[in-house]
Amino acid sequence: MAINSKYMQLYGYDLLLGSIAAFYLFMAPYTKVEESFNVQAMHDILYWRQHVEKYDHLEFPGVVPRTFIGAVIVSVLSSPFILGASLLQLPKIYSLYAVRLVLGCIILSTLRFFRIQIRKNFGSHVEVFFVVLTLLQFHMLFYCTRPLPNILAFGLVNLAYGYWLKRSFYAALNSLIFATIVFRCDILLLAAPLGLELLLSRSISLPKALLSCTVTALFCIGLTVLVDSILWRKLLWPELEVFWFNSVLNRSSEWGTHAFHWYFTSALPRSLLAAYPLFVLGVVLDKRVRFYIIPVLSFIVLYSKLPHKELRFIISSLPMFNLSAAIAASRIYNNRKKSFWKYLYVAMLGLFLISLGCTILTFMASYENYPSAYALKELHKMGHLANNSNEVSVHIDTFSAINGISRFCENHEPWRYSKEEGIPLQEFQTRNFTYLLSEHAQVNGYKCLLSIKGFSGTRLHVGFPPISLVKIPKVFVHGNVENEEIMHRRWPGC
Repeated sequence: MAINSKYMQLYGYDLLLGSIAAFYLFMAPYTKVEESFNVQAMHDILYWRQHVEKYDHLEFPGVVPRTFIGAVIVSVLSSPFILGASLLQLPKIYSLYAVRLVLGCIILSTLRFFRIQIRKNFGSHVEVFFVVLTLLQFHMLFYCTRPLPNILAFGLVNLAYGYWLKRSFYAALNSLIFATIVFRCDILLLAAPLGLELLLSRSISLPKALLSCTVTALFCIGLTVLVDSILWRKLLWPELEVFWFNSVLNRSSEWGTHAFHWYFTSALPRSLLAAYPLFVLGVVLDKRVRFYIIPVLSFIVLYSKLPHKELRFIISSLPMFNLSAAIAASRIYNNRKKSFWKYLYVAMLGLFLISLGCTILTFMASYENYPSAYALKELHKMGHLANNSNEVSVHIDTFSAINGISRFCENHEPWRYSKEEGIPLQEFQTRNFTYLLSEHAQVNGYKCLLSIKGFSGTRLHVGFPPISLVKIPKVFVHGNVENEEIMHRRWPGC
């Protein structure tokens, strides 16, 4: 019993955070277009190994190249399970669970390092509220298993935060340099304010910082150029090309723009929830946290100048804001019996309940955000042909490919898959595909067999709950009208 109690004391918070992250993973295992490079890379490393000519990125390179380093690390750590799954002839979807679980463990272990430093610097009560606030939020735990470049960088930023609290300032800067050069060049917007603050506060010396960061930078450049030049089959530093595309050419704005204030008025309120007002209060109540908040706020302000904005771009700021919020929550809790503070305590509990409701609603919407994966899953259940020697060819259109389907979703023979782009709708009747996954409800030469609904919005109404999800048909599965077996089989219909 004592051993179990000590184990829970050491790892209880990690099990709690990990359980919620795993729940999100198993309920919504599929990935979207933002994750496509890394998830396809992990698949190819695990299944094609040294046969680089078969890798997905050579046929579908994407808008900008990305590094393979994160995919290689996760794939190596996942490989024992994938070997066992292959021997047992399990579907490849189990391998997707495995790689995402490994990634989640990596990210949560870095968050654990930061959390331990919080306890040492601010006390166990602040640590408890840091965990509570993280659990009540949706995005951090939902995204921590998702193979985004932002999440790979997020792990290194968590290490930097931990080293920062530990007063290992050079290690903190080196972690950010690694994240900047290898995974996300925009982390420079966090490293620069932090480095400037450390210099102005005389926490580091300029010559030593330059030497340390230069050595780290040269190592990281050499590592990414070596690995990625081999796998991309050309001399390449991926993040340099990303920086040129996004910052110099400002081409990222082609994917949409938001106002300067969007991170402060939309992204942070949605991601922090109760922690948003509490983090402001924490800055007021404890001057120690200002030293940590100023560079992170500067990161958000600098990033706001880029017109194209997404919540995932600033996800690495959330743990530090949660620290400030946890300090405020701890102060409110400790003074909850005093006249003024008891009202703040009641308000804080109300914010916690609202956060929980928002998180549940956001999860429900996110669960419905992978319609093409659910469509392919249904097709695999119902679409087998009696003659297994016949090839079952499935064409996946662009909309379906970016809304849940990856190589991990594919079955073995006799199934074959095509993601050929640019085929006019009228041309499909001349192509010999068995099935189509399409965003179009009607395709000449094919019959609509079933449709899958996806999230479209929310609706307010009288009653409980006051908000409901609006779902509309998003993906349609079509069967070739020339295949008699398909035509005579009973399907759900559209």
